[in-house]
Amino acid sequence: MAGTAFYTSCNLGRCCLLLKTHNTRTLAGKKLPQCQMRRNFTIKAEVEFVTADEAKELVAVNGFNVLDVRDKNQFERAHIKTCYHVPLFVENTDNDPGTILLRTVHNNFSGLFFGIPFTRPNPDFVKSVKSQLSPESKLLIVCQEGLRSAAAANKLEEAGFQNVACITSGLQTVKPGTFESVGSTELQNAGKAGLVQIQGKISAVLGTVLICAYLFITFFPDQAEKLLKLAPGS
Repeated sequence: MAGTAFYTSCNLGRCCLLLKTHNTRTLAGKKLPQCQMRRNFTIKAEVEFVTADEAKELVAVNGFNVLDVRDKNQFERAHIKTCYHVPLFVENTDNDPGTILLRTVHNNFSGLFFGIPFTRPNPDFVKSVKSQLSPESKLLIVCQEGLRSAAAANKLEEAGFQNVACITSGLQTVKPGTFESVGSTELQNAGKAGLVQIQGKISAVLGTVLICAYLFITFFPDQAEKLLKLAPGS
């Protein structure tokens, strides 16, 4: 809040935390010994959100490690070369009646149209990251849309990682060539699968055909007219 500040007041080895409000009132907190003050009063770093170009600089210049938290399918379609992969969500293969019902509904909708697997939170996420990277590591956490990376950053921050960054809106904003990548598609397209991907290809083909037809009619009107006369029902 504007005009509000925290500061400490110490006297003869005793400290207290003071809150100064916008109307100049000062509220004193509980007095603590200096040693306890040092033990309890810590500053927590915030997750840094950056653009794709800024993220590239963090990796190339500042030595950040890339941690990809997407699911296995998106990761295999395209990922940044020399990155770590620990999915925030893993495929849910449980076979209790409730899960089977939810998985069936999911597979007939999101799975079919968007190619998204039925998942659950990865219970070993933090443990798996810590087995590969120390809390002192500089981390650039990436996902496809930016939501999973933000959630992962929060979990890792709580686990002691203090130098963490995420790409705002995820890899879908990364232009080709920004990072050296591995996979069958570009990083920005790795989230497209299922019928949506097929629909996109069909739309691209139809668009190309319509553009070619328009150009043919524009530049070769006589030939176009002759072809139209040959068409059935003309």
